Amino acid sequence: MGYQKKLYALLSVTLLSGIFALPSAAADIKLFRFFGDCANDFGTVTDIAKATGECGIIQVLTNKFNAENKIGAKVTTQTVDWNAYYDLLSATYTTNNIPDVAVMHRSVLPNFASRGLLTPLGADLTNAGVDMKDWVPVARDAVTVDGKVYAIPFDVHALLVHVNVDLMKQAGLVDADGKPIMPKSAEELIEQGKKFKAATGKTYIATEANSSSAMMLRFFDSLVWQQGSDVIAVDGKASTIDTPQGLKAAELIKSIFAEGLSNKAFDYAGAEQAFLNGEAGLLLNGTWPVDNYDTQAKSGKVGLKNYVVTNLPKLFDKDATWGDDHEWTIPVNANRTPEQYQAAVAFLKFLNDNNFEWSRTGHLSVRQSVIDSEAFKALPHRSEYAATAQAAHALPQIQGQRAIQDAMLSELNAIWLTDTDPKAALGQMQARVDQIIKRGK
Repeated sequence: MGYQKKLYALLSVTLLSGIFALPSAAADIKLFRFFGDCANDFGTVTDIAKATGECGIIQVLTNKFNAENKIGAKVTTQTVDWNAYYDLLSATYTTNNIPDVAVMHRSVLPNFASRGLLTPLGADLTNAGVDMKDWVPVARDAVTVDGKVYAIPFDVHALLVHVNVDLMKQAGLVDADGKPIMPKSAEELIEQGKKFKAATGKTYIATEANSSSAMMLRFFDSLVWQQGSDVIAVDGKASTIDTPQGLKAAELIKSIFAEGLSNKAFDYAGAEQAFLNGEAGLLLNGTWPVDNYDTQAKSGKVGLKNYVVTNLPKLFDKDATWGDDHEWTIPVNANRTPEQYQAAVAFLKFLNDNNFEWSRTGHLSVRQSVIDSEAFKALPHRSEYAATAQAAHALPQIQGQRAIQDAMLSELNAIWLTDTDPKAALGQMQARVDQIIKRGK
């Protein structure tokens, strides 16, 4: 693109702070993201130490960049509801309202990159002073498609188990040191759940389980990977869902609901609130709310008091859990000015420089220098799930991952919502996913 070629000279001079020193005209750029809208709480805050949670931290980082950058750049944020985000991002290309920076997931990046909708950033990030060698391998792989870097990675996020230690103690499920005892097999999970339910009368595992739930699908994927199998073949050419390993995973999930150990009526908010209210022993959720749950437990204002986090238990042969990441891209836009592109790259550099602040949410950092730092090690609960980064798995980089998720989701949910036979559900799931993969070739 011609406007990119004009930038190479501009991008050669940087300050140690990472903000371009070369004078240029002020540029306004548009940021397209989810993570919620918290402008009422953090709209004017620039002190990053005062930010909490995903929304608060990204909002304050944006404010801080606007206040401190040396090129007169201003980032204007458009927040979008998570469920509609990718549809609306795709629509911006047809309405010519393309954002200059957009957040994306690992699972979606290949789709946008292969269609020529994202700007390759490798050389420009290097010229701006981003040390890509500092990215952990799984993060660098996540932003690389066909050998080209299309984003800066921002985190590794994965499935965890959040624990109410007081309820686990009430059920006799803590060790001599008061630490919760996690199940070590599928059978032990059901046994513990029955014991917990009998002792407390409360929900053993809270998790979103309604028709739009993705959490149990992530759990299903994790259980398949724990058996040394795959959901999608490594070469990405076919699904491998309707297998003995898939059946074991599906039957375990069916048993959880059949035994009344989880509430199939819970949506995401309902499961989270039950856990915070002290009505559930375990919560199946990701890395992203760790900071929030820790803050609420310490506040004394919720039922949850004694809170810890654990890796997803190894219920089969190996440690494995679902993982994904957030990353920042620059969508292709032929009408973007060199100054706007310069500002977008500067903003990405700023976010990379402040990766530690984002890891305060509970997400795992993508920078080895941050992971090795004393500040990161001192963050609450990190030692409790440090192994998650090594255990995290993802689908291969293939087209249609969102469509694949939706197809798997509807068939899997039918197992507990309409009492569909697990074997039949897996057969339907595999057939639908194979159709999607075939269309994507």
